[in-house]
Amino acid sequence: MIAFLLALAIVVATVAFMEGFAWWAHKYVMHGWGWGWHKSHHEPHDDRFEKNDLYAVVFAGVAIVLFWIGTDNWVVWWIAVGITAYGALYFIAHDGLVHHRWPFRYVPKSGYFKRLYQAHRLHHAVKGKNGCVSFGFIWAPSLDTLRKQLRENQQNQNLTLYESERDSL
Repeated sequence: MIAFLLALAIVVATVAFMEGFAWWAHKYVMHGWGWGWHKSHHEPHDDRFEKNDLYAVVFAGVAIVLFWIGTDNWVVWWIAVGITAYGALYFIAHDGLVHHRWPFRYVPKSGYFKRLYQAHRLHHAVKGKNGCVSFGFIWAPSLDTLRKQLRENQQNQNLTLYESERDSL
């Protein structure tokens, strides 16, 4: 029982760490020197895949290597489980719920998922990589905070917003 609880704690801690790491990577890598891949995610398209999906391949590769290393180290194996769990949550919340990359569409009407959905819509309101808000994938600050930050960014950085997102401010 203690081994199970310890493994569970490692998985939960890894998922929490991954949200912080994903926020950092999204803000400073994807909206920085990695914009070449991520740009495809911020532009309208009808393609099934985007260059941005290469980030998921890279992170899956890291998890696979950790599973391999984890065959000799149970802690590393459970860390790989946590990274994989985070990837599944990302796939459900980001690709499915927010971007409707599944064959069905659901727009949440209330609660946490509505906040997550709207926060990511605010992230995509800006044309380009600078001035965006809300870089997390499974956690989002309050919408009032994000709207205020986006208005300030718009004034200070002379941002261009997508016409479809202007109403959200």
